[in-house]
Amino acid sequence: MNQGERVIEYIKRFGSITPMEAFSDLGITKLATRISELRKEGMEFNKEYIKSKNRFGETVHYMRYSFPKGSAKNE
Repeated sequence: MNQGERVIEYIKRFGSITPMEAFSDLGITKLATRISELRKEGMEFNKEYIKSKNRFGETVHYMRYSFPKGSAKNE
């Protein structure tokens, strides 16, 4: 199973994925690159821009990717 397939399976199982989840759960360091490759293959993803605080209290931003409702990969 390649990294793109792992991302697909993760989203199917958990509903979405963030870069930190991709790294800690799947060992994928470049989630945005994998998402871009999958998009070039015709897959569709929703992007949600997340804002939160890091351990130092600083504001950080990251993406959460999921499948659009009703997409074939969402089932």
